Amino acid sequence: MATIVAEPTGIPVVEEHHEMSFIRKYIFSSDHKVIGIQFLFLSLFFLLVGGLLAMLMRWQLAWPGRPMPFGGLFPETMAPDGIMLPEFYISLVTMHGTFMVFFAIMLLLVGVYANYLIPLQIGAPDMAFPRLNMLSFWTAVPAGLIALASFAVEGGAAGAGWTSYAPLSGMPEYSGVSMGQQMWIVSLVLLGLSSILGSTNYITTVINMRAPGMLWTRMPLTVWALFITAILGLLAMPVLSGGLIMLLFDQTIGTHFFLPETGGQPLLWQHLFWFFGHPEVYILILPAMGFVSEILSAGSRKPVFGYKAMVGAIVAIAFLGFIVWGHHMFQSGMNPVLGTSFMVSTMVIAVPSAIKTFNWMGTMWRGNLHFHTPMLFAIGFVMLFVIGGLSGIFMASAPFDIFIHDTYFIVAHIHYVLFGGALFAIFAAIYYWFPKMFGRMMNDRWGKIHFALTFIFFNLAFFPMHTQGLAGMMRRLYDTSGYTHTADLQGTHLLITISAFALFATGVIFAINFFGSMFRGEKAPPNPWNATSLEWQTPSPPKHGNWEQAPVVYHGPHEYSHPDVTDKDWLAQNERPDVVSPAGH
Repeated sequence: MATIVAEPTGIPVVEEHHEMSFIRKYIFSSDHKVIGIQFLFLSLFFLLVGGLLAMLMRWQLAWPGRPMPFGGLFPETMAPDGIMLPEFYISLVTMHGTFMVFFAIMLLLVGVYANYLIPLQIGAPDMAFPRLNMLSFWTAVPAGLIALASFAVEGGAAGAGWTSYAPLSGMPEYSGVSMGQQMWIVSLVLLGLSSILGSTNYITTVINMRAPGMLWTRMPLTVWALFITAILGLLAMPVLSGGLIMLLFDQTIGTHFFLPETGGQPLLWQHLFWFFGHPEVYILILPAMGFVSEILSAGSRKPVFGYKAMVGAIVAIAFLGFIVWGHHMFQSGMNPVLGTSFMVSTMVIAVPSAIKTFNWMGTMWRGNLHFHTPMLFAIGFVMLFVIGGLSGIFMASAPFDIFIHDTYFIVAHIHYVLFGGALFAIFAAIYYWFPKMFGRMMNDRWGKIHFALTFIFFNLAFFPMHTQGLAGMMRRLYDTSGYTHTADLQGTHLLITISAFALFATGVIFAINFFGSMFRGEKAPPNPWNATSLEWQTPSPPKHGNWEQAPVVYHGPHEYSHPDVTDKDWLAQNERPDVVSPAGH
């Protein structure tokens, strides 16, 4: 196992600081660790909100025409007999996608772990701009609350789909362009500002605040993934924000950017949205790939196989992600030659993705595997990401994509990538770094039960959607039982809904384990996973400034290795306080 050797410089990391009040220390904090934990609780709350919205959608699809439980909570969105109205269903679709993509997964992957891990893993005492970091969090809070509050305004929440295609979303006379639609825009503009502030901070921190000797080739793959993700966010979010402001102007002050009857271009919105939207896919998956690389390495007691190839694959995926947005628009009437270029470039993304998958398998091959909960979720990520990636290759082909466009095949694909992919990696990361954050261990037995049930019910819920899509089941339909070509698939909807309810229930196991372990969990040892990354050389949880003395790094993960090392040898080696490894084993 390769290590990075570092030793203290004797230079104090932080000077003595005065005692702060509770509000200043834990609420309006500028400490990157506290801000990361703040993002964790905020994003888990919005994950719950997004999940509840999905349960309401599944009820309607499985039992159309049946009164909804707790329908009295939404009196204006229900028919007199308690049956869900079509307008409310479309709002559920819109807001479920919005909360899951923007306020749950993106904040969990980037907001939480970029804040918490980057300074710890590169040997920095804090972020480059601590107050800007605090502002990035407190910009995200009102953004999410505004989106949530849109359910309570007249006309209800946004109802033009989570992509808000024009001209539907920009026509003032359309009933869906309500106060809720405008609040949706404002919330995403604020979230975009939060992302831009955070990305600026992450990039500056990685470039300028690495510990002495922490070369680019010695950085952990987690930091590499978060660094490239920050670049994607800094380049992509302003495009979406600009398009959202233009859309708001069309709704409010009579501009005509996207309205065709007055000379606007509806396709301009699609170009702006998907120029952001496809890099956003990799904003939501690259950090997950970094987490999984590190967790698989720790669980296999081996260095990451092909470190430089993994870094190259991360960079390649990010670059290609900016030139393939047109594959979302094969049905828009684009020139076939242009469509072919988008098709080929999309297929090329499979190459760096395959490199990463091959290297993950190479990391585990002949390793001393330890199947703790983070390792199981990381392996689950690889399995489900491969399924989602393979369906993505099918969709890259324009003739096939035209056939399954806007069907449940697309729904299955995006959930295998963003739930089976991103959320499995998020669960792996939460179990893995929970001891560092809170100084206690989550219960491993219940963690394994959580993994097994989540894996089973996830596949039962989303794999049948591939079949529905190939059979012609269109997405965003309020009641599929009334269509001749989909009526026979109603039993599949019932299976999916029951599985989705069971999948949601597994979250109760996670929540009890998570919050219970914070107060009653077993006290965490200094390095519970026998990992060799730099953050495990600090106390758990780390103190203000992370280190009493700044470290100096001498060796990287690929510079030497001991492939036959045993756990006993590894533990003996790491009893030396000056041996740390920010980039692998």
